[in-house]
Amino acid sequence: MAEVKIVENSLLARLARVTLKSNNVAMVVGKAIYLSGVKKEIFLKNKAWVAHEYCHIRQFEKYGFFRFLWLYLVESVKVGYYNNKFELEARQAETSIAKHEDFL
Repeated sequence: MAEVKIVENSLLARLARVTLKSNNVAMVVGKAIYLSGVKKEIFLKNKAWVAHEYCHIRQFEKYGFFRFLWLYLVESVKVGYYNNKFELEARQAETSIAKHEDFL
């Protein structure tokens, strides 16, 4: 996996944060994680959250940049953000890392 860029105080993530009515947001576009409402150091300490966002990076790599954006958008329109299969997969990554933390 290519090196990931983490951007704090992102306007894009801030817009997502307002839309989602959340105190903090991390979002992925390509190979970059954009943060709003959370510092990089705090984000990186949350292994489940990092696993979630890295799952999205792998999805971008698997489907390609524009194709993934299109598939994500179509899926969100069809079933909503929370039931979007790409979000379900990312939440599964959170759960998986949490289960393995007991052994780390």
